[in-house]
Amino acid sequence: MSRPGARAAWGSLLAGLASCVTLPLAVYLTRFSDSYDLLHAGVAIPVAVGLALVALAASRQVRVRNRLSLGRDGGGGGIVTAGRVLGIAGLCMAASALIALGVYGLLEYVGSRD
Repeated sequence: MSRPGARAAWGSLLAGLASCVTLPLAVYLTRFSDSYDLLHAGVAIPVAVGLALVALAASRQVRVRNRLSLGRDGGGGGIVTAGRVLGIAGLCMAASALIALGVYGLLEYVGSRD
């Protein structure tokens, strides 16, 4: 029988991993499409943010459940930590992609004024 927090711990890990893979995969796929530009990969930013938030929420749920279990291990200690770290990394990658799009937009605006 599985421990109560094991599913949420694995969900946190998988969501965190997916959030870290989403943006690089979107950028990589732009290389193989004529109609899909690098700028269009920005659509993946909200997806990465959503997955990262799911990872962080699931890891928090397991950590709270473990704290309330009166010393019994609710499961998923290292997996929860990995999911949390990957969720934070996914958020950082999405933030840097958003900043890159903002700088690109600003440069396009300044360049078009000439």
